[in-house]
Parts: sequence; C-alpha cells; structure tokens
Amino acid sequence: MCPPETQTSPALEGYDPDSTRARILAAAFRRLATEGYAAFSVREIAKDAGVNHALINYHFRSKDQLVIEVLDAANRRLLARQGAMYASPGGFAEKWAQARRFYEDDLASGFVRVQAELWAASFANIELRKKFLPRVLAWKRLVRENVGIALKALEQGGISLPPPFNADVIACWISEFWLGMEFADLLEVKEEQVQHGAALEAVEMLLQSLDRSVSASRRAAKSTVRSRANARRQ
Repeated sequence: MCPPETQTSPALEGYDPDSTRARILAAAFRRLATEGYAAFSVREIAKDAGVNHALINYHFRSKDQLVIEVLDAANRRLLARQGAMYASPGGFAEKWAQARRFYEDDLASGFVRVQAELWAASFANIELRKKFLPRVLAWKRLVRENVGIALKALEQGGISLPPPFNADVIACWISEFWLGMEFADLLEVKEEQVQHGAALEAVEMLLQSLDRSVSASRRAAKSTVRSRANARRQ
C-alpha cells in the first residue's frame, strides 16, 4: 500500500525533515512500501531524495544498513506510541480498540509492508536477519511486559486466570496472531481478513466483560471497606 505523499513518513521520526539524511530515509521508506526489498535500488533512492548516490554510502554505508535505519526511525515512534497507550488510564478493551486503530494507520502508512519486506528478505540474508530480528523481539517483549501488567491488574481486581494462561502464553497468542494477520492483509486474503476481524471483535468483547468484572469487584471491595469503617464508628 503506497503511503500518501501528503503524510509525514514514519521514517522521518526524530529527524529534521529537510536534512539530507531525512530525505534519504523518506525516499527509501516510500520505495520499500511500494516496490519492496527485491526491487530496492540505492541509485533510485538517491534520485528520489535529490542527492548524490555517494551521499547514501556516506550516511548509511550499505543498503542493508539503510533499510534497518528506515525501520528504526519508524519503530521509535511506534514503540513510544504503544508504550504511552499501555501507560494511559482506561480499560483493557479501550486499549485493544486503540491498538486496532494504530494498526489501520500502520497499514495505510506503509509501515506494515516495510516490516514484512524486511522479514522476508532476512530469510536469505543472514546479515540483515541479525539486524532485523532484535527489532521484532523488542516489540514482542513490550507486548509480554504489558500483558504481565494487565494480569496483575486483573488479580488486584479479584480475577485470576487458570494456571496455564500466564503472561508468556497470552503474549505469544497476541504477537503471533498479529503478525499472521499482517501477512494476510498484505496478501489481501479476503476470507482470512473477515475471520481476523471477527477474532479482533471477539477479544474486544471479552475484554469489555473483564473490565466490567474488575469494576464490579473494586466497587464491592470499596463498599466492604466503608461498611467496616461504619461498623467501627458505631
């Protein structure tokens, strides 16, 4: 999916958009998002960015380093965005719905395509894989950490899941499902897109139910505390 020219490229995050480095990153992001890694040409990037080909080698040293920095620039914004969402007030269902909106934005911007292109290229390119894999694992760790926080919040609300359903298991479900959904969306597998949408809705409904249970448990706990306080005063 081609990122609209009027949008700020995710590859510009943290850079002066008028700098040579930023123009190269933005041009590389657009090429990756529209043509993919296999057709990625440093000379074409230089032409798009309006710079001399030698400047790309000067700033990035290699094609693979360039694409990794494209991913890093986008990832900084996305990981910060996700971390802020997890840290914000609100229920689990609300945050799940926000994550879904983020995903739609990432599809539209071309980020999902860029990440998938680098994932596919890293199967055959060992050096690229060494640079790419830690970026994916960092996202998975963020999911795992915040699932752990969510489960603790549930326990504090009086709800405990059976022992097999720990943070590692649930985080694995979420991250692997999400990655599979990305590939299905990029390949435009209509039947799977419908199924994924239904699965996302089902999880949101489950989280809404959990949010209500936690709220009810907290209200009951506060009521008990007030009743005991009143009894002591009488």
